[in-house]
Amino acid sequence: MNRVDVAYSLIVDENEENILMVKNIKHNNWSPPGGGVEKGETLLEAAIRETKEETGLDIELGNIVSINEAFMEQENFHAIFFTFKAKVIGGEIEINDRETIEEVRWMSIAEAESWMPYHQKGIRYLLKQSALYYFEGN
Repeated sequence: MNRVDVAYSLIVDENEENILMVKNIKHNNWSPPGGGVEKGETLLEAAIRETKEETGLDIELGNIVSINEAFMEQENFHAIFFTFKAKVIGGEIEINDRETIEEVRWMSIAEAESWMPYHQKGIRYLLKQSALYYFEGN
């Protein structure tokens, strides 16, 4: 299996009641904005780039709130998913990556959780979690 790292941005509104989600065309599902880390790119750079491509928004990333792992046998991937807490600092909602993203919208935490059952303790639990992330350079 090929290893792939994926960086997600868990973007919450000011009241921490809604999560920004994107509808993925390939899998016909909803997820936080995010995607594969490209060669020479840090996790932070990937999360910021993917969010801009998928939503048109500029974000500021906080700490990691979860790390998930999966064997995706159909794609022959061993995937590690890094999810950062994030907040919007600019831009307007606009899909720049129309090949992979069908829709962007804010949804309630309860609805977002229904699309993310792999976070077994729920999104509100994630929002209270924090693991520091540092890029240590070359």
